Amino acid sequence: MSEPVLGLRPIGVVRTPFREKFGIPRQGGLVDEVRATLELSPPYDRAEAWRGIEGFSHLWLITWFHAGKGEAGLTVRPPRLGGNARLGVFATRAPYRPNPLGLSLVRLEAVEQTGCGVRLVVRGADLLDGTPLLDVKPYLPYADAVPEARGGFAMDAPGARLEVVWNEAAREQCARWAGVYPDLPALVEAVLARDPRPAYQQEATGRVYGVRLYDLDVRWSVADGAALVLEMVAQDGASPTAS
Repeated sequence: MSEPVLGLRPIGVVRTPFREKFGIPRQGGLVDEVRATLELSPPYDRAEAWRGIEGFSHLWLITWFHAGKGEAGLTVRPPRLGGNARLGVFATRAPYRPNPLGLSLVRLEAVEQTGCGVRLVVRGADLLDGTPLLDVKPYLPYADAVPEARGGFAMDAPGARLEVVWNEAAREQCARWAGVYPDLPALVEAVLARDPRPAYQQEATGRVYGVRLYDLDVRWSVADGAALVLEMVAQDGASPTAS
């Protein structure tokens, strides 16, 4: 018996600060400092398609993990368990799945008018820049929130682990980009505080890491329970030309 062919048509793309997967929050809604834009394709950018959306504070984004590599297996190693234990793929939210669909809870910040339609601004996205957007559904508190639900191996939200400390050079570099990315300092601190390193590296100190945010490579290291921001290096010829 042949499998049915299902057609999916993106309604737009999600624009986020994350140009690489390293550093992306592991769930939607965890880092409110992450500001993302839903850039919609015609005809889904027409205002009537979003009439009434302002009545909802939060939204579900259904997306396609377009940057995955390799085929999904039956088991995965969740980062939350240190990468040492295997669980069934359907008992996790791993991005490597038979159908690489993403489900992200975000906070609606604004519906903005564009030249010929609208776009949505949201907070708390956990997505790579350019992720295809398949659908948007309002979050319904009475149906989507179940206070007594069990969360398996991820019962509690991961909290901030690291204090974030800037060296003077990095702080000055960040200030030069303030006209382009006003939210950059808060974003850097929120991402690094949650320690994006793989679990097996979280005991190491002294190694220099890089998180790509917007057009910048944020370089940092960990020592004595703190993330030290070392420098911010522009990528792809970018420059802080805005004021």
